[in-house]
Amino acid sequence: DTINRVLTTNRVLTTPPHPNQLVIVYRAKILIEGQHLPKAYNMLKITAVLKIQKSGEINMEALLEKLEAAEAEIAPQFQSLRQIVGALKGAIKLASADQVDALPMQKALTKLETAAAQVDSPTLADAVTAFATTTQSALDNLAFDFAKDLRDAFAARGETVEGRPPLLSVGLLAFQINMAARKGQWFYGKEALTKPIPLSLNAIIKAYDQQQKRILQRQPNDALLGEIYQAWSDCIAKRKTRPQGGRINLIELLSTITLNRQTNRFWNAPSRSTFKDYERVLFVRDLVLLNESGDTSLVVDGTTHIMHLGVATKSMAGQAAKSIWLPETATEGQYYSDITFD
Repeated sequence: DTINRVLTTNRVLTTPPHPNQLVIVYRAKILIEGQHLPKAYNMLKITAVLKIQKSGEINMEALLEKLEAAEAEIAPQFQSLRQIVGALKGAIKLASADQVDALPMQKALTKLETAAAQVDSPTLADAVTAFATTTQSALDNLAFDFAKDLRDAFAARGETVEGRPPLLSVGLLAFQINMAARKGQWFYGKEALTKPIPLSLNAIIKAYDQQQKRILQRQPNDALLGEIYQAWSDCIAKRKTRPQGGRINLIELLSTITLNRQTNRFWNAPSRSTFKDYERVLFVRDLVLLNESGDTSLVVDGTTHIMHLGVATKSMAGQAAKSIWLPETATEGQYYSDITFD
């Protein structure tokens, strides 16, 4: 309307008017009618036809700002709706299939949950919850089928698989199944023995045999108690004041034992290749063997010292930097946080 008014009244807002301004205004009108507002605005702005001086006069800059603000507000919502519709279509396709396919459903669920989090829709939330429940049931069924095959494979070797998915056990080793990722992992207590490995029976059994030999067939270290006492003494000595009850954190103790085990080769040329590691899981196994032996006392300078492990508090339990889980079975055990001698 304003452009029409300019054309019919020859009203221009610059002084003196340029002879080509009306032509340019007319071209701008054509651009506006064709929904090319930014181009029209730039044309009018460059030629200075419309300057905003008082109310009632057209403000193309304000108009453009409003349009851009509206676009900025609506565009993300539109994009979110597109993502939701796409995720729903994928879920609907899987739900309408003749057979339940757990793994594709898990992938579709991830997309659906991500998309649904962007909008507030009770109906959509109910649909996502229902799809998630069905997906989990399908994954559980798949895990049970795999667990049966794994039981049969170990039974053929004369070994028994205990537990139920996702956590199985063979002897003192536990196997955690992540069916969504199609992988599993062997544990000794809370310590991971392997990286996640594919759910291949041969690969799983091979990894078990390796860890059974490395961990469960490990022999007691007769010198360990002396090493523990020396490391404990070193930790006490470097403190200005003796800690209450003479308690030293087990993780600090492990670090000190590891340093005490280093040879001159390392101290003369410190490097990864010369460093002699003492893996945490081996320390855990050694402590279990030491406790099981009952031989937790030693004589130093004519005095008998007895080792005691302190049970971790609730706040420290589960924190790898503050406590250690000593397994009693594949799935049961206790968190300990410190050690002392009396």
